[in-house]
Amino acid sequence: MGKLDFLAELGIETENDGGYAKEWCGSGSLLESFAPADESVIASVRQCDAGDYENIMANAAKAFACWRLEPAPARGEVVRQLGNEFRKHKVALGKLIAWEMGKIQAEGEGEVQEMIDIADFAVGLSRQLYGKTMHSERPGHRMYEQWHPLGTVGVITAFNFPGAVWAWNAMIAAVCGDVMVWKPSSKTPLTAVAIQKIVNNVLEPLEWNGVMSLLVGSSRDVGELLIHDRRVPLVSATGSCHMGRKVGEAVAKRLGRSLLELGGNNGIIAMDDADPEMVLRGVLFGAVGTTGQRCTSTRRLFLHRDIASDITGRLVKAYGQVKIGNPLDPDTLMGPMVDGGAVDTYSAALETIKKQGGEVLYGGNVLDQTGHYVEPTIVKAKPSMEIVGDETFAPILYLFEFDSLEDAIAMHNSVDQGLSSSIFTRNMQSVERFLSAAGSDCGIANVNIGTSGAEIGGAFGGEKDTGGGREAGSDSWKAYMRRQTNTLNWSDELPLAQGIQFGD
Repeated sequence: MGKLDFLAELGIETENDGGYAKEWCGSGSLLESFAPADESVIASVRQCDAGDYENIMANAAKAFACWRLEPAPARGEVVRQLGNEFRKHKVALGKLIAWEMGKIQAEGEGEVQEMIDIADFAVGLSRQLYGKTMHSERPGHRMYEQWHPLGTVGVITAFNFPGAVWAWNAMIAAVCGDVMVWKPSSKTPLTAVAIQKIVNNVLEPLEWNGVMSLLVGSSRDVGELLIHDRRVPLVSATGSCHMGRKVGEAVAKRLGRSLLELGGNNGIIAMDDADPEMVLRGVLFGAVGTTGQRCTSTRRLFLHRDIASDITGRLVKAYGQVKIGNPLDPDTLMGPMVDGGAVDTYSAALETIKKQGGEVLYGGNVLDQTGHYVEPTIVKAKPSMEIVGDETFAPILYLFEFDSLEDAIAMHNSVDQGLSSSIFTRNMQSVERFLSAAGSDCGIANVNIGTSGAEIGGAFGGEKDTGGGREAGSDSWKAYMRRQTNTLNWSDELPLAQGIQFGD
């Protein structure tokens, strides 16, 4: 049994030269997928060009004409079958995510579990797409609202969650009656191909081809077409703030909708009464998990001055015990960064940190071995350091000390991003202060848990430069539908609203 046997289980056939080409891959150039663990080429995917894009869009439009009329619970049944199909391939798909992206296998399988969970959530949602009934001021009239599908939804995903974020959008949009065209990150194309194969296993026998389509290709060749296309009423994009501004501007110019889930510069506040072991565990997973490449990764830690020395010492010791290595090794806690460019970003950030007066307490080195491995890093920072305001997508944690909760919240809210935040404390006044309108300005605010690991039942997203979008749970489904207000006159008269008299 070879180390990449999970590819065969997922239906990905590699040729002798590592190439790969199947029915939904495109007509363009080959895109190589590299394993960040050893820098080897896993396989190549044939990318889509403009002609492929038009074919995909035409198939999606054809599918939408029928899919939107399918009863929502019937659409939910299709999603239920998708969830079951993902269950069958959880381990193999989790391994592929780990090998292609670099996160450890436990996190890879956890990502697939998110895909399963959101499918389950969407199945229930398919019977709960509620509208409201309102009282009319006119006799013999009834007012109500209902929700209709939008059409073709463009989904643009990042490399760090190559499956889950697509599922957050696709499962919800599907039960809402939309069809999806998915442009995955060019850094994780094989995961996208494997997921599309699983999807096709369900949709093809049901003759629902075109409901979920894959568009592998560069931002230049197909991404630009997608964001400017008036046939795509909603573009859901996950990535950097820079990317989000470009997408948002392009979609807004054609008066379309965008759902943006962008950068995070997430902070944890640890009060003097916090449980130190809980703080340690929350920070360790938040800062080190996924090699610091989550949008919810913990990047800033605010420590009350009375506990700062103790927590810092515990963190340095814990960081020294983090095993770095092959993401498929069950003993590994931190795998490689996604590619050489990510390592360069890490190194450049550390140079800037030192120039701006930061003190490296642990780590700060690129490991001298094959693969894109770095050390998780702890930095004693100064509030004046400009780099602290940036989202450096790497395992770098900044430590600050504070005297009062008000000071901590002010420092916490001083950055442009507003995704995830948390406080560790046993004091209910501190909890309520942090969760109040004058507290955390983030879309996610947690108490006694870290910044990472959101459950799909709640709406996921953030404020300020994070983009304001919401995905997954709660009423996020409304982003994928259009609201229609209906007034029904069942009387024999035709009165006007506001008591207006028009003519005799």
